[in-house]
Amino acid sequence: MIARIKDKKNNKMKIVIITGLSGAGKTEALKHFEDAGYYCIDNLPAYLLLNIIDYFSTENRDINNMAFAIDLRSGYFFDEIYRILDKLKEMKVDYKILFLEASKSAIVKRYSLTRRKHPLVEDGNLGEGIEKEIEKMRRLREIADVVIDTTLSNSKELRISITDRMMSDIEKSKLLQISVTSFGYRFGLPDSVDVVMDVRFLPNPFYNEELKDLDGKNKKVIDYVLCREETKEFLTLFEKMLDFLIPNYIAEGKSYLGIGIGCTGGKHRSVVISDKIFEYLRLKGYSIKLFHRDISKT
Repeated sequence: MIARIKDKKNNKMKIVIITGLSGAGKTEALKHFEDAGYYCIDNLPAYLLLNIIDYFSTENRDINNMAFAIDLRSGYFFDEIYRILDKLKEMKVDYKILFLEASKSAIVKRYSLTRRKHPLVEDGNLGEGIEKEIEKMRRLREIADVVIDTTLSNSKELRISITDRMMSDIEKSKLLQISVTSFGYRFGLPDSVDVVMDVRFLPNPFYNEELKDLDGKNKKVIDYVLCREETKEFLTLFEKMLDFLIPNYIAEGKSYLGIGIGCTGGKHRSVVISDKIFEYLRLKGYSIKLFHRDISKT
C-alpha cells in the first residue's frame, strides 16, 4: 500500500478529514466538498481510512480528491484516528484536518430544532453530552489544520469560509456549473439563463447573400463577425465582466450560471460569440457546457 501511494506522482492524492462537534456543520461541509469534485464518505470508521486510500491509490482509479467525515458517531472506533493519522504521516500522504465547532448554546438550539440524538447523550442531558464531546475532541482540535467556528454562520457562510481557506483555484472553479447558450430573440429567451447578452448591435451576416444560408460554425461567417473592431472591443469587455462576476458568484455559493447570447435568429452572430466565450472560460478551467439552441432553425 505505501509503495503504490508514493508512486502516484503526477496526480497527487489530496485527503480532507472533516471532524468536530456534533451539530457544528459537518454534513454541510461534506456536501460542499462533494460539489467541488471530491469523493465523499460520511461517518467513516477511522480504521477503514487506510483501506479506502489504498483502494483509490491504484493507477486505474480516477479519483484524487477525497473527503471523509470522521467523528464520535463511530463510537469506540473513533480513538483509532490518532494511530491512523500517524500512519498517514509515515506514508507521506497529503491530508488536512478541518475541525468545526460552535458554542454550546448554538448546538443546543440546533438539536432542539432537528430533534436528533446527540452521540454522547444517554440520559437526556444534552448539555453534559456536549461538554463530554468537547473534552474528547480537544486533542483533535489542537492538531487540526483549519478550525471554523459556525456559531454565527449559516450554511452559505460556512461554504464561503471553507472555499476561501481550504480549496485551490481549480477546486473553486468546479463549484460553479456554467452553460453558454446561443439563441435567437425571434424564438424567445432560453430557460434558466442568468446573464443575457444581446449581440444584435454587430453587423448581421444574414444580409450578405454569400453568408445568409451559412451558420456561425462556418469559417466565412466567423471571419465576418470577428474581424470587426466593435466585435473585438466587445469580447474584451465581456470577458472582463465575466472575470469579475464568476468568482463573486462562486464566493456567494451559486451552483449554476446560465449565460445566454442572443441575436435575431440565433444562427450567425450569437453562435460565433458563444463559441468564443465558451473557449475563453474553458481555458480558465471552469466546468462549462455549450448549446446552440436555434442554429438549425429558419
